[in-house]
Amino acid sequence: MSYAIVGFGAIGQALARAFARKNIKAAVASRRPPEALAPQARAIGPTIVAKSLRDALEADTIILAVPFREHREVAKVLPSWEGKTVIDATNAFGVLPEELDGLPSSAFVAKAFTGAKFVKGFNHLIAATLAADPIVEGGHRVIFLSSDDEDATAPVAALAKQLGFAPVELGKLNEGGALVHARGRTWGQLIFQDLFKKEQ
Repeated sequence: MSYAIVGFGAIGQALARAFARKNIKAAVASRRPPEALAPQARAIGPTIVAKSLRDALEADTIILAVPFREHREVAKVLPSWEGKTVIDATNAFGVLPEELDGLPSSAFVAKAFTGAKFVKGFNHLIAATLAADPIVEGGHRVIFLSSDDEDATAPVAALAKQLGFAPVELGKLNEGGALVHARGRTWGQLIFQDLFKKEQ
């Protein structure tokens, strides 16, 4: 399984740190050329490699960590998203609900990635918390996942576990997933909830 993080701001770098901590390879890309990202990628760890956006999208699993309105630009790079898993770590805070056709933000984003297995995840924590070691005093930091495709969630949950997090599945995007969505000026009830799950 190959991974790419698209977007290399605070959230993208936090996710890169999570991959580097576990020595898992991940490509990172943004609108900037790879040479601009390479020094920071190297500083994070040897398993983090800066690539062009097109090259990064060859990965099996892509984590979207771009500003919300940029998701369409990413989606346009590939003619088809069949066979890809897209993890949506964006938030639409400040985006008016009418801009989203009344949909939860991730359901709106999913429309741009036709054919992809689409999962909302890694979006409810601030970057500093996401970048920190998720294992504290025998507990694992919770990551919420939601998807309209039951088959899509299992591999993302497995990745979250590999990174040291405790995945908690919330069901469909418009049901439990609404608890971790931001729209307009409102945050879902679970956003910023820094929870831990003890190992049984």
